[in-house]
Amino acid sequence: MNLQSGKLYWNKTINNPPFYPPLEGDIECDVLIIGGGTSGAQSAYYLWDKGLDVVLVDKEKIGHGSTSSNTALIQYSGDKMFYELINSFGEETAATHLKLCLTAINEIEEACRLLEKSPDFVRRDSLYYASYQEDTSKLQKEYRYLKKHGFEVQLLSSNEIGHLYPFEKPGAIYTKNDAEVNPYKFTVELIHKAYKKGVRIFEDTYIHGKKVEKDYTLFHTKNGSTIKTRYVIVAAGYECQEFKQDKNVVFESSYAIVTNQVEDLSDWYKQTLIWETARPYIYMRTTADNRIIIGGLDETTIIPEKRDGMLFHKKDLLIQEFNKLFPNIEVFPEFYLSAIYGGTHDGLPMIGSYGEFPNWYFLMAYGDNGMVYSMVLAKIITDLITRGSNSHLDIYLQTRPCLNSKKE
Repeated sequence: MNLQSGKLYWNKTINNPPFYPPLEGDIECDVLIIGGGTSGAQSAYYLWDKGLDVVLVDKEKIGHGSTSSNTALIQYSGDKMFYELINSFGEETAATHLKLCLTAINEIEEACRLLEKSPDFVRRDSLYYASYQEDTSKLQKEYRYLKKHGFEVQLLSSNEIGHLYPFEKPGAIYTKNDAEVNPYKFTVELIHKAYKKGVRIFEDTYIHGKKVEKDYTLFHTKNGSTIKTRYVIVAAGYECQEFKQDKNVVFESSYAIVTNQVEDLSDWYKQTLIWETARPYIYMRTTADNRIIIGGLDETTIIPEKRDGMLFHKKDLLIQEFNKLFPNIEVFPEFYLSAIYGGTHDGLPMIGSYGEFPNWYFLMAYGDNGMVYSMVLAKIITDLITRGSNSHLDIYLQTRPCLNSKKE
């Protein structure tokens, strides 16, 4: 799968990342994690102290898949608004999902504290503004539900926004307790920590075939090695669909730029994460070295050539959108990318569990909060493997019912 193109930023933030050998020879393990990106790293994090023999493999280098194009706004609210999730799944389920995401942010922060090298995790507030006057009613509805369930949010008027920022919008929800991180550093360092905890890591190890039995799966690699395992976690990001396609998954293309370093960010109140109600939406954040990430302008195409053909036009448009908000901050796109973006029709990430793959779990953290979703799903899957159950599984299982079954 052609995941992304362009001039990438995150892999420039680490010199000499850890190296792991390809698998040579035949091995056995209790749990095989397929995928060395963020989802694989978070799965290893929850499993490394459970007394199991865990192996993680990636067909490329660690963190070189979609992790390298992840813009890593760490938020508990997603592009499917709270009240929309309530319409689809009911209020209790929707609220539980958001609370699990909020807990996951805390657990990402806790994981970052364990790492030898900082992945630049920083707590940030978020500004979610109404793109148009008619969107203010949506924000008011969203705000009422968030307040009802105890989330720390404020509803800002146009004047209040203008007092804090060099722009005014019809209204906004101001959210506490979100964050930002360097997803590549996080993944590389978390997997290295897992390696030191005893998880066996193999890069450049391409799964070429498999034999699925009731109690085990035997995998064959391209170089002739085999892996016999009792449990499988497919944490391969969007490439999970190469193992098993799910009808709830939808792909499109997205764009992002990373700017030059900016000396003065004083116009940007608390360097909040910023996004909007328009669909597709623009979002932005800052980095540890004072760059600005601006992303969005999604397109429905999934054809790589068509996606990449729009990249240079899109990066100019992203700069224009930023200049509308911050006219006094001079930026240009030093890094830029076009990438495949996956979500679900119903708005929640998924754990896939299919009859033809006994003891396999597909970690599909699809949507705009991929790192947060991965943390939620990896924890649930760990419970399924180690304890046999988790009370939140039905929220994310691919067979979950949707009250509003219309695909949006």
